Amino acid sequence: MSAENLAGKWTRKSGRTLFDSITCVVFLFLDFLDAVLCVVFKLVDEFFEGNACTPCYCGKAGDKNGENKETEMLSESLYGRKYMLRNMGFLGFARKWRIYRKKKDDRDGSVNEGLMVNRWSDCGCQSCVSWMKKEYDQKLHVVVKNLPQGRGDEAAENVIFLHGFLSSSSFWTETIFNNLSESVKDHYRLFAVDLLGFGRSPKPNDCMYTLLDHVERIDKSVISPFHLNSFHLVAHSMGCLIALALAAKYPKFVKSVTLVAPPYLPCAKDGATTSLMALNTFAGKTLWPPLAFGKSVMSWYEHVGRCFCVLFCRNHRIWEMILKLFTLRRELNFMEVDLTRHTHHSAWHNMHNVICGAAKLMDKYLEILNKSRSVKVCIIHGDHDMEVPLDCSNNMKKKFPELVELNMIENVDHTSVILGRVREFAKSLQHIWASS
Repeated sequence: MSAENLAGKWTRKSGRTLFDSITCVVFLFLDFLDAVLCVVFKLVDEFFEGNACTPCYCGKAGDKNGENKETEMLSESLYGRKYMLRNMGFLGFARKWRIYRKKKDDRDGSVNEGLMVNRWSDCGCQSCVSWMKKEYDQKLHVVVKNLPQGRGDEAAENVIFLHGFLSSSSFWTETIFNNLSESVKDHYRLFAVDLLGFGRSPKPNDCMYTLLDHVERIDKSVISPFHLNSFHLVAHSMGCLIALALAAKYPKFVKSVTLVAPPYLPCAKDGATTSLMALNTFAGKTLWPPLAFGKSVMSWYEHVGRCFCVLFCRNHRIWEMILKLFTLRRELNFMEVDLTRHTHHSAWHNMHNVICGAAKLMDKYLEILNKSRSVKVCIIHGDHDMEVPLDCSNNMKKKFPELVELNMIENVDHTSVILGRVREFAKSLQHIWASS
């Protein structure tokens, strides 16, 4: 090997070592900061909310008590996230404080009440708390595109659209709804759902936002009240996992399932391993690129992430006004608005209990659909997707070759696979529905 090649190899190795060292130091600091913020938020929450404050997940996996249906749906990534300082036994004061408060509450006979009240760290504007009104009866916000007047709904086909993480029904209503052909609009009734915890749907603080919660809310908000006994499903990103759970519950009702960038991982023998693997795959600890660093911070550090939500989500109206002033726009893009229309509690639990926790259930749901032989599963994935690896779709196709149809789109990423080719995507949906 020449001296020039040796020098280049040594430079690359040194650069990699330096980058890994900086990464280790940054996340070591974040570990320390999160532990300190845990105590700070405990004190502030108890001052503003008393015994109604929601517990955090700074304890160990053994702190998860009970074996009921709800706890089984909780993701192991909530408690199984590894922290360098805490794993070495340092910074135990946050956990000791939590145990002390729990023992004190038990002695005093205190219970967690009033979790339906808006938290001090969440936005209290009209649009963010409108779901708390009695007339909303906790149903999801659903945008319905009915058939033209004069046509009976009985003969219509139905399509349910599910958005992805940190999004809303606008992802579909502002794009696909306006680009479907007139013949489709005359024969299909469209439902775009704000998933639990996002958009204008409820964001309760006493909810764990598990896959079961999402399926039950969609059932009560769409399927049952509209008497749907046949429908298609279209979903993006996180919504794909909920769509598969719905399809597995109603295999005789579902005609087709279209998944765009599904965050699928083959299930390991140990479900906990699958959930933690999902966390590392979709939000692994890294400093670069910046978007990936932001995801890792928000997904691994509960209290650091809550600080960002207090700053941006609680004050989203101020930031929207500032953005309008700087961009000289009267209206913001729906994606800019949706990014902060959630609470930390809802985003945190959706990330862990749906994206990570549901990973261990996907093979079971796909096996149900595979045995039914009546449901068509179509995957659409951009080959430049940096959010969900291409291996996710390839692995699903490899494991269920007869069930899954894979369509890889060139030169598009996680969002441009739809937003960058809206008309083409609408045409592909029409073809899938017509052939099902």
